[in-house]
Amino acid sequence: MKTIYQAICAGLIVCGTLTSCNDFIDVTPKGVINEDIAMSQPEEMVTAAYAKLGDDWYTYPFNLWPYGDVSSDDAMKGGSGTTDTNYHPVEVWSTLTASTPDHMDELWYHFYCSISRCNRALVSLANSTTMDEQTKAIREGEVRFLRAHFYFKLVQLWNQVPWIDEEVYKVHSEEQTRNDEFSHEELMQKIVADFKAAYDVLPVQQAQGGRANKIAAAAYLAKCYLTMAWGDGYEANTGTSHINSQYMQEVLKYTQEVANSQYGYLEDFGDIFLPEYKNSKESIFAVQHSDYQDDNTLYGRANWSNMLNGCWGIWSCGWDFHKPTQNLVNAFKTKDGLPMFDNYNDQIDYPINGVPTAQKWDPRLFHTVGMPTFPYKYEAQYTMTTDNSRTPNTYGYYASLKEVPQRSKGETFDNPWQAFAMNDYVLRYTDVMLMRAEALIETGSLEEARTIINNIRQRAKNSVAKHIAYAADQCEIALYPTSYFQDKETARKCLQWERRLEMAMESNRFFDLRRWGIASKTLNAFFETEKDVVYGKQTYAQYYKDAHFTPGKNEYFPLPYIQLYYVPGLYTQNKGYN
Repeated sequence: MKTIYQAICAGLIVCGTLTSCNDFIDVTPKGVINEDIAMSQPEEMVTAAYAKLGDDWYTYPFNLWPYGDVSSDDAMKGGSGTTDTNYHPVEVWSTLTASTPDHMDELWYHFYCSISRCNRALVSLANSTTMDEQTKAIREGEVRFLRAHFYFKLVQLWNQVPWIDEEVYKVHSEEQTRNDEFSHEELMQKIVADFKAAYDVLPVQQAQGGRANKIAAAAYLAKCYLTMAWGDGYEANTGTSHINSQYMQEVLKYTQEVANSQYGYLEDFGDIFLPEYKNSKESIFAVQHSDYQDDNTLYGRANWSNMLNGCWGIWSCGWDFHKPTQNLVNAFKTKDGLPMFDNYNDQIDYPINGVPTAQKWDPRLFHTVGMPTFPYKYEAQYTMTTDNSRTPNTYGYYASLKEVPQRSKGETFDNPWQAFAMNDYVLRYTDVMLMRAEALIETGSLEEARTIINNIRQRAKNSVAKHIAYAADQCEIALYPTSYFQDKETARKCLQWERRLEMAMESNRFFDLRRWGIASKTLNAFFETEKDVVYGKQTYAQYYKDAHFTPGKNEYFPLPYIQLYYVPGLYTQNKGYN
């Protein structure tokens, strides 16, 4: 299928000439797109807004892997040591300040560049006299979807951010727009309004792949309402005692549309994370990436967010970031096929290929975590060893598998950086069905939630023979009996565990913990045990001895220092940060 991303191929170069301190040559610069001409081409302006979806880099990854995974109990930063990149404060929290996270400043800036493109596209569409009204309405819906997507990311990270829309753009009042003009709830309602505007006009299916459609808008609306349903994110105002039942009903409404749509569970869990299946029925909305051999460009549209995350010694430039924790590996343990909720982390365990033991594992472990003695991404010729870790005394021996292709398929780009032609899922079907199960539990429909969760576990059970037959003797997974769904507390525990296993290393974990109001309890307990982990005789992760998550502060990240003082006094810092 032709995708919109085949039309994204050009960048802008701004250049000017200065002859002296007082004399300027007044000529029209070359290599610059005239703004009036650009604004008269609404279709191209919409394409430019889409282009920003994947216009990121490892220091400003739009998929948020450092902020969703490294900040949680699922992943360590990785790399050559704690000073490699500026993400270490995110994984220990105790040293996180507004003045240190310059990567956050880049991320903030590029998100607002993306929003600027959306605003310009909306103005261009509104002023167009050549585009037919139906197409104009659809394109406006797409752009509102994109703007809401970028704002959702911003609010996820920073809670209160300046709302800059097309009206602000028209009067150029960006530098007068405060970040505390709207409350968290009001900002979320503005995001919802954009997604609803998209939902009302977008078709269920688009002729071009990669474009937002009605079902994607419904899925994102469910995600927004689920986020709001638990509270504002700060633990004092978040959790089971703060649940908004009306918002939970909205989650059920919009997830039902997804359940009735053209999307569904891909049959094998492993296939979800192979590029051959990147636009399968599992993918509701994804950031599209390509190989240069696919789109006939020099480098392709590679995924630069994950460029550091290849396994050391497997890829030409595998820099070994985004490393799974021992706690995450332990979470995949099963007893009689069911999770070991209360004692999963009592001792350190890990499977060894060809050496089955009494300890069994959820099959999804072998699709998610690369481990010594096992084939890397299913390929025996690339079996991992302890040599495939860059700094084992700091980050251990595990590797992340979901965001990389199989090594035998070649490299998208390999000099001096590694990149992959892997799509980034924004919304996948199973994620949305877990949202539905969560809302069902909180509204009292426990048996229906059990059915959804068991469908997902059945797919995991069926995902052994095709890709991980070598681990068959080490896998055991069972469906939940009705006894586990007789009360909300136990059902909630099952749901939260299932989200962790199913969505592991997909940049969701911290945001899930925050939504449920259990981030401080979970993370501080994790720091206490993970600082003492060992693989064989190798100790690692000892830096967690200095980690601590402070509720009432760390639920959100600090506004970047540079942004805070760009216009002094315009922005208010998040509470707890100086």
